[in-house]
Amino acid sequence: MRVFLAGAAGAVGRRLVPLLVRDGHVVSGTTRSREKAQWLRQAGAEPVLLDVYDAQAVKRCVVAARPDVVIHQLTDLPQDFSPERLAASLAANARLRIEGTANLMAAAAAAGVPRVVAQSIAFVYAPGRAPHGEDDPLDAGEGGDTVRAVLSLEHAVTHTPGIAGLVLRYGRFYGPGTWAAQPSSPPALHVDAAADAARLALTHGAAGIYNIADDDGGVAIDKARRALGFDPSFRIEADAAG
Repeated sequence: MRVFLAGAAGAVGRRLVPLLVRDGHVVSGTTRSREKAQWLRQAGAEPVLLDVYDAQAVKRCVVAARPDVVIHQLTDLPQDFSPERLAASLAANARLRIEGTANLMAAAAAAGVPRVVAQSIAFVYAPGRAPHGEDDPLDAGEGGDTVRAVLSLEHAVTHTPGIAGLVLRYGRFYGPGTWAAQPSSPPALHVDAAADAARLALTHGAAGIYNIADDDGGVAIDKARRALGFDPSFRIEADAAG
């Protein structure tokens, strides 16, 4: 299968690329960094240097890759947590979810891609009894720009004509390449399990929204277990992570 992985050098992307290559997929992975492009090539993917805000470039690259599936793992967050930079980082990430997703979905539609798998978040549900199911409302009041951006991303992914869009609502990441070594408050999610969920969603599950998190009482993950075969205990062996 041909896979176009947007955000291939990010926290999830770096764990996902070796899994996809191991499974025999042909991976085109995007990054803005020439240094990270070198890592992608060494990991077995074809690097694509791309500014996701350049709509024409996104369209050109997706069409050229001829993917069977597009995976959207784009974020705009610093590698290390910084309270001083958090507000600016969240604003940049919200913009990426809105504008970057719109460009990526338009490109996928132009290329005739039948399936898109996209990263979202599972920790912005409105207050209420946990664990939260996928049909529970998000907290549009307290969540502010972040929730508005999430709703924009999820609508674009699940409502683009001709595309089966699967949204993976991830818990708070921990593990290699993330801001935390151990889980914090529910819902949490190891980055390896996040990557595996995206791998599974290539070929499993119908269009729609799936909670992807540890079984820690924060969100209900029964749907993902049943439809995707998701297992929150999944971990990548050290020698397979690259």
